[in-house]
Amino acid sequence: MHKLAQLVVVALLALPLLAQAPAPEVLAADTPRTTVEGNKFIAPAGWSIAVRDRATILESPEGGSKIALIDVKADDVDAAVAAAWKQYGVEPKWPLINKAEGADRDGWTSVRVFNYQTSPNEKRAVQAFARKANDVWTVAIIDLDQAVADKRGAQLSLIFGRLLPKGYERESFAGKKANPLDENRIAELARFVEESRKKFGIAGVSIGVIENGKTVFADGFGVRDMATSQKPDADTLYLIASNTKALTTLMLAKLVEEGKLKWDTPVASVLPSFKLGSADTTRQVQVKHLICACTGLPRQDLEWIFQYDGVTPAGALATLGSMQPTSGFGELFQYSNPLAAAGGFVGGHVAFPDMELGAAYDEAMRTRVFAPLGMTSTTFDFKRATTAKNFANAHALDLDAKLGYAALDVDYSIIPVRPAGGAWSTVRDLLKYVQMEIDGGKLPNGKTYIDQKTLMARRDPQVAIGKDVTYGMGLMVDKTWEVTQLRHGGDMIGYHSDMFWFPEHRVGAVILTNGDQGALLRGPFRRKLLELMFDGKSQAQADVAASAKRFYEEIAVARKLLTAPAEAAEAEKLAASYTNAALGDIRVTRDKGKTVFDFGEWKSEVATRREPDGSITFVTIQPGIEGIELIPGASGEKKTLITRDAQHEYVFIAK
Repeated sequence: MHKLAQLVVVALLALPLLAQAPAPEVLAADTPRTTVEGNKFIAPAGWSIAVRDRATILESPEGGSKIALIDVKADDVDAAVAAAWKQYGVEPKWPLINKAEGADRDGWTSVRVFNYQTSPNEKRAVQAFARKANDVWTVAIIDLDQAVADKRGAQLSLIFGRLLPKGYERESFAGKKANPLDENRIAELARFVEESRKKFGIAGVSIGVIENGKTVFADGFGVRDMATSQKPDADTLYLIASNTKALTTLMLAKLVEEGKLKWDTPVASVLPSFKLGSADTTRQVQVKHLICACTGLPRQDLEWIFQYDGVTPAGALATLGSMQPTSGFGELFQYSNPLAAAGGFVGGHVAFPDMELGAAYDEAMRTRVFAPLGMTSTTFDFKRATTAKNFANAHALDLDAKLGYAALDVDYSIIPVRPAGGAWSTVRDLLKYVQMEIDGGKLPNGKTYIDQKTLMARRDPQVAIGKDVTYGMGLMVDKTWEVTQLRHGGDMIGYHSDMFWFPEHRVGAVILTNGDQGALLRGPFRRKLLELMFDGKSQAQADVAASAKRFYEEIAVARKLLTAPAEAAEAEKLAASYTNAALGDIRVTRDKGKTVFDFGEWKSEVATRREPDGSITFVTIQPGIEGIELIPGASGEKKTLITRDAQHEYVFIAK
């Protein structure tokens, strides 16, 4: 979901190399390299690399998208960034809209992020990241087409995840024995969560931690609903979003164990109605490909978020017939919710072939996962969840960073694709799942729930997400600090969560939040637990402080660029209604000076933003669903509205 305060897309005009410059080297494999000053990074396979004076320039295989790592000596960060642009050979024409501080980490100090305002029709953006080590500034100018940035996000993580100063070795917990999570350490963790919750302005947070088969903490902070003072706890229901994927792949693993399918079973052989954008691609897809994020099928989330009323699982699967991979199988990490949903529905169909796809999936999850693990509160029933006494309501910030209710109606869009993210659960229930994972398929009574080999197959790397993280089947394996961590996160409107565990140390944790700022807490929470386990360097608290400051600064900057209510003169130029075959209809209404775009299932007031190229963009401002951009234009005599989702463009045409 695109958020104004969270946009990190990047770009600039492509710079031709000087005629006398040596030809760039095209890399056949991921390759360790250094900048001019000896700072370490990894250059991705398929990219080209060239050095020009103080700049090390990487260019994507598509051409025209670059990352420049430039080492400069300067008195301050502004001078360093100016010198870097000069080295790159471009005078940035876009307005600098803010300069945000980052936390010192990985040997870098004085971290700053420079954000520039570009126009949506450029399909690019521009950022510069500056940091200092060994008395030298290293400035990264990131120059990427938006579609390339989306497609090659894992390769960007490869570059920046291992960008380390010359002579610096990252902290490692390899071979260390974890400290017992005693009363003092748990109290410190609880203090950290509550202080971080307040800094980020999250309504409510529930966390749980297990160690050596025992729950050492399970409780909540803040409020379940901003209108009450009721505190969440370990039994509070939250929408867990994409954490559902790990549970879905567990159900598939049970079917593998039962001999009802194999990971390499061709999907079309068990569900003949399954189709992707071509017959050739469809034939290649095996069960494991549905839930490995490795097929090259990109996100097309707008297609299920914009139209979901009356859509059945069969209807949701039918939309896959228009989707095609943009990279080869196993080549790049690309995350597809509709494809993951297909994985769950295929499992349900195999288990209960005579039932409707959604009902079959629900029953397969109940009988194979929820009931055996004792997850009695976990449900796909939105009515049951949202009417429960112990329910966490969804929250988000408005344009002026004031806490309000999020657009919960939009969360109902996940129901037709619920294997990808539609489960409601609690900390207490999810800890039961995490404990089973730690115990290698055993239940608390010692009985085998699932064969360990079958369970572990879900962790086998299917595709890389940078140097230290791989994606298996609904699970990430993270070795950033040289200690194995299994994890997955979840994000829907007003709900952001994480569950993770360290199998060698028999420690696991769950964090559930009911506010959009909760997405910012997950990483620091994982880091803080590591610090307590291994007496690690204090980093999490600084990360929270810097992240919260930057987050609210960017909201303020974004607000200044918007006019709300939308400019009347621009709104009056709009047609009364528009339509798009994939996303449905938009009805435009004006009431008491406000302009509202009604998408059918949900609606939002829109603001206007004047772009550097003189164009106008309409931007949704409903809390939780804010930041969707629609650009007015024309196709022949017909008025249009264009919205983009990274690798896809959708044109709404006036009726």
